Amino acid sequence: MLLRRLKFLAWLAGLLAIVLGGSYLFAPQWLMQANLKREAMAAHLETHAVQAGDTRWAYYEGGEGPTIVLLHGFAADKSEWLKVAKELAPHFHLIIPDLPGWGDSSRVAGASYTIDAQAARLDAFVQALRLSRFILVGHATGGAIAGVYASDHPDRVAGLALLDSFGLKNAGNAFTREAEAGKNPFVFDDRAGLQRAMALAFKQPPELAERFADVRVARNRRDRAFIESRFDTLRQPSQYLSLQPRLGRLTMPVLGLWCHDDKIMDISALDSLRQGLTAASAISTSVINSCNHMPMLEKPEETARVLTSFALSH
Repeated sequence: MLLRRLKFLAWLAGLLAIVLGGSYLFAPQWLMQANLKREAMAAHLETHAVQAGDTRWAYYEGGEGPTIVLLHGFAADKSEWLKVAKELAPHFHLIIPDLPGWGDSSRVAGASYTIDAQAARLDAFVQALRLSRFILVGHATGGAIAGVYASDHPDRVAGLALLDSFGLKNAGNAFTREAEAGKNPFVFDDRAGLQRAMALAFKQPPELAERFADVRVARNRRDRAFIESRFDTLRQPSQYLSLQPRLGRLTMPVLGLWCHDDKIMDISALDSLRQGLTAASAISTSVINSCNHMPMLEKPEETARVLTSFALSH
């Protein structure tokens, strides 16, 4: 009897290996999606969708407590927050959308996706979910969208957290100089190009299996026109300084959180943030060491601790 059971378990293990191996070779996107679902379940998040304005928004929701809305950055999606969400969900009600045009949210051909247009869409989303007052967190371009939204709707935003945010004056760096010269590092055609983009955003780029890298490359090719048009728009002063002139209208508590070694959004933007917040009821800043542009992925526990402290104190 024991021998029969062992043979069955061996057969089952072999079958599982074949299925997983076949999926990795021929449908790696299925494995990637399965892993995201696993991470979402671990963070007690469910996937939902709602039509708001011209966009069908896909979003995660879960947890109980004060509401926190988290916005991702350029050419990313809601999954960038999953590691942080796992830490936050026991204490907060989380809403994490794919911003219009990205991830599983819809994209309207020919529509404007400027910072102001996205902030207006965010208002439609907030109204569709009937959110009254919440902490708003934004990373990179999501930070600019969050800041512009908060300046227009201070009655709804109990606190604003900006992580390595776009839209602020800064000293510039090699990335900004290359962007001004017309180079877009966020488009690539092969694994090497993906690795270069990851090296720009991460201090220690995560290891990515070859077939999973191929999925990322294929998605980038599919979205190439949108990524390029959005990046060209972001080169305009009205975009890369979109938040700076609005800082004086922010009356809520504001947190600026930066990775010390950010090679995309230079840390000097923190000085511009502090100097511009003339009406904020409270100002706090935090710098995380040993990370680049992606604190929520490189330092999720530390990022979650800073956000938790900020949210609970306001």
